[in-house]
Amino acid sequence: MGDQRRGESSAIIQQRVTEGGLDQEQRFLDSSTRSNAGMSRRELGDFATPSPAALKLLEQAMQRMQLSARVYDRILEVARTIADLVGVETIDTPHLAEAVQYRGLDRPLPV
Repeated sequence: MGDQRRGESSAIIQQRVTEGGLDQEQRFLDSSTRSNAGMSRRELGDFATPSPAALKLLEQAMQRMQLSARVYDRILEVARTIADLVGVETIDTPHLAEAVQYRGLDRPLPV
């Protein structure tokens, strides 16, 4: 009768968000940047380099969705945050796929 699994509790989610914020704080300790959303191009290269498979996915999405270079940076920033929330250093395919999916939600649907 339906899926009996339960999602994460609010306390667990809050803990992951807090830890992700601490990761960002440590990452930008010696910088004027305060969050992943404010990363410079250099910081993107230093802190938001995707795995080879994730990079291939991003390149395909950029081409298929006809996205700009600015959007490329935004997707990397969001993917970095998603990776932070799961506690990993490397941006991998699932993190990038989720970030691309969010970008797709920003686009108007064809009529």
